[in-house]
Amino acid sequence: MTKATKTKPVMWGPAIVGFGARDFHGASGGSTRWFEVGFSPRKAALSLYLMGGKDKSLLAKLVKAKTGGTSMGAGCVYIKRLEDVDKPTLQKLIDTSVKQLRAKK
Repeated sequence: MTKATKTKPVMWGPAIVGFGARDFHGASGGSTRWFEVGFSPRKAALSLYLMGGKDKSLLAKLVKAKTGGTSMGAGCVYIKRLEDVDKPTLQKLIDTSVKQLRAKK
């Protein structure tokens, strides 16, 4: 994530590690400062937060991972065990999400 964002990790609350920061604008016109990509080691799975969205073709190659949405309209990837996923594909998924997010500026 440091490689993709070229930033250092920062704690966002007690359980989320985020990389990069930007303002996200909601439908109501308000903005929220949030990270570009991050993760949280939850009990059920490692939650990976991809604020630039998820590339479905890369997700299919990732192997064992589930997906979901976020309150900011991007995507979550839930990984039970890091050794169950293809790490180069995971890096490309993170890189792609950050690039897509930054292209929206």
